[in-house]
Amino acid sequence: MAVLITGIGELTTNDPELGKLRDAALVLDGETVAWAGPAGRAPDADERVDVEGRAVLPGWVDSHTHLVFAGDRTAEFEARMAGQAYAAGGIAVTVDATRAASDEQLVENLRRHVEEAAAQGTTCLETKTGYGLTVADEARSARIAGEVADEVTFLGAHLVPPGADAESYVDLVCGEMLDAVAPHVRWADVFCETGAFDEAQSARVLKAAAERGLGLRVHGNQLGEGPGVRLAVELDAASVDHCTYLSDADVEALASSNTVATVLPACDLSTRQALAPARRLLDAGATVALASNANPGSSYTTSMAFCVTTAVLQMRMTVDEAVWSATAGGARALRREDVGYLRPGARADVHVLDAPSTTHLAYRPGVPLTHAVWRKGARLR
Repeated sequence: MAVLITGIGELTTNDPELGKLRDAALVLDGETVAWAGPAGRAPDADERVDVEGRAVLPGWVDSHTHLVFAGDRTAEFEARMAGQAYAAGGIAVTVDATRAASDEQLVENLRRHVEEAAAQGTTCLETKTGYGLTVADEARSARIAGEVADEVTFLGAHLVPPGADAESYVDLVCGEMLDAVAPHVRWADVFCETGAFDEAQSARVLKAAAERGLGLRVHGNQLGEGPGVRLAVELDAASVDHCTYLSDADVEALASSNTVATVLPACDLSTRQALAPARRLLDAGATVALASNANPGSSYTTSMAFCVTTAVLQMRMTVDEAVWSATAGGARALRREDVGYLRPGARADVHVLDAPSTTHLAYRPGVPLTHAVWRKGARLR
């Protein structure tokens, strides 16, 4: 059944030819966008929805989350707010809780967070394993994630389990663990950072994953300058995520590559670190994505609108740049062309704001502005 969405005050398509349209309309046919253009030229459809001058944009594409987990890290957050420095080791708390949880508990928790995100306009979401760190638990996490999320990433190289030998654990990740999760995932990731995995270990993991046909992602340059960006670019990773501390060489490498720099402002704020230099990256010509990094330890939010607001108010991105990075930018980080756009042939993922323009996302910070959401052509709210 075709649905005509009309009365659009401002339509953000992210398509270079269509651009941003005023007094626009959009036709959804099943799971895809069939037409976009001026309201006066809109074709007929089976159903008509008048959004009465509201702004319409693609659904958010959240390209970085960690939502297969159990447990709570409120105490860690409180300690950090009291002055304790963030370190990678806090992940172990979630690992213990996740291993102890039942499949049903993990599925319920994942679905709850995905539905929470969708209610705020997120229509395409990636999530990772990484809170199991045994062959059985990583395989379980991958299988569960594949039942709910759009994109699944293997992050067995999230942390060396307490008491384990790092090199032996990397052997496990590159061998038996990778074999177990590969049928359920599209991507592999590694936490290339002090306290997690060094450059050589990270390279081993990524190369093993590439040999299995998986796409690559990297957690890099979160806690300080390091090899993460360089390694991601050298191996043609789809994205390197965090990018909080970058050298001039890192910025230049990203600007001249196909690797997307994914910035995670909610995480930077929660860990009381400097915000990633998005303006510097954009000015250099790098492709930037915005994502939530939703996880129980360092960024417990599914609000992409919060990330967009922060990017505009504190990272010196324009509204258009931030919205693009949270939609088409996220799609680039996932190497997808069917989401993040509202143009004929794209997936019918639509976010209607209770506001006349996307500018209100930053102009009215903290105000819930999601009015309606379609995902794959089905109206969610």
